[in-house]
Amino acid sequence: MRGVWLEDLTWPEAAARIEAATPVLIPIGAASKEHGHHLPLCTDYLLARGITDRVLAELPIVAAPVISFGYYPAFRHYPGSQHLSPATFGAVIREILGGFVAQGARSLAILNTGVSTEPVVNIELREFYEATGVRVPCAHIRDLGHAADHVFEQALGGHGDEHETALIEAIAPERIRRGLARTDYGNIPAQPKTRFYVPTLFRGTDDGGPDYSATGVRGDPTLATREKGEASLNATVADVVAGLRALFPQLGAP
Repeated sequence: MRGVWLEDLTWPEAAARIEAATPVLIPIGAASKEHGHHLPLCTDYLLARGITDRVLAELPIVAAPVISFGYYPAFRHYPGSQHLSPATFGAVIREILGGFVAQGARSLAILNTGVSTEPVVNIELREFYEATGVRVPCAHIRDLGHAADHVFEQALGGHGDEHETALIEAIAPERIRRGLARTDYGNIPAQPKTRFYVPTLFRGTDDGGPDYSATGVRGDPTLATREKGEASLNATVADVVAGLRALFPQLGAP
């Protein structure tokens, strides 16, 4: 039995799913955030939809509409990039989860395709559990799909890179601006090697520091192929499906 997007149901159909304790997956993916010259602003949204579509093909869950705005401070200076404060983004998560719980849902999970969104999501889920007793797990994109890491060749990455571009090659290749991808590691290779967290932004001004990116990319998207994207997407979906089965026994064994 396939899963469904909540937005495609009527309210009585939604009520029946909630009453049956059907797990609800809530994806997070920016609808308007810079990803270089070759990928559209909606790259994260496409990833959230694409991954979730494949999860729905394997599990009879409900997918909530993608949360398409979030905390993305590194990209706020780029035209078109949309950004919420941590407090506003946290409130969005809190109220969406609260709405589901008020309607009777208890089997909830989040799929987060962002990076700067991670700490806000984690804090909100911890506080939500404290306040409501409802434990909501989250899968962050950086923790998924590592079984396919061996297919990638770039020296380093992190944004609009070989990995993200390959995923879009697999999900929505028609959205890529062909011929505009550029290798762009900025000044990262020359930065001190440390385990410390160092706050960074993306900006086109080269001051020798870690913020510089000529294109808004960090990595080598020119190495991306559809085959690499399919391998990474399959590994990512497998991780999400296995995690949801482990967390929600009502989904049954494979």
